[in-house]
Amino acid sequence: QVQLVESGGGQVQPGGSLRLSCTGSGGIFSAYLMSWFRQAPGEEREFVAAISARSTFTAYADSMKDRFTISRNNAEKTMYLQMNSLKPEDTAIYYCAAVLKNWSPYECRSGRFYNYWGQGTQVTVSS
Repeated sequence: QVQLVESGGGQVQPGGSLRLSCTGSGGIFSAYLMSWFRQAPGEEREFVAAISARSTFTAYADSMKDRFTISRNNAEKTMYLQMNSLKPEDTAIYYCAAVLKNWSPYECRSGRFYNYWGQGTQVTVSS
C-alpha cells in the first residue's frame, strides 16, 4: 500500500499562485490513479482534479479547470497541483488521494473511490 504526504501549502494573496506536491512511498506509485480534493471549514470535501496512472487522462472540477493543473512525475513518485489566480474561496485543506484502479472519469470525482489519503496541507488565500 502507498503512503501519501502533501506539501507546498501556505498563505498567498488573491491572484497569487501555489504548487502543491504529494509524494508517495511504500507502493508502486506509477500504478495508482491519483487525485486532489479539498475541504473548507464547515464544508464537505470537494473534488479538485484527478490524473490517471500514466498521465494519459485528467479530470477537473469545472470551477477550477481554467486555473489549476494536475500533473505527476512517476520517477520521482510525486504528484503536483499548480494553482494560479487563487481566490479567497480556494482557502481549504488540500488532500491527495490514490487508488489502484483503472481510469474512470466519473468515479474519480468521488472520495469514496479512493483507498489512500494524505494528511492534508493548508492553503489560505487572503490579503
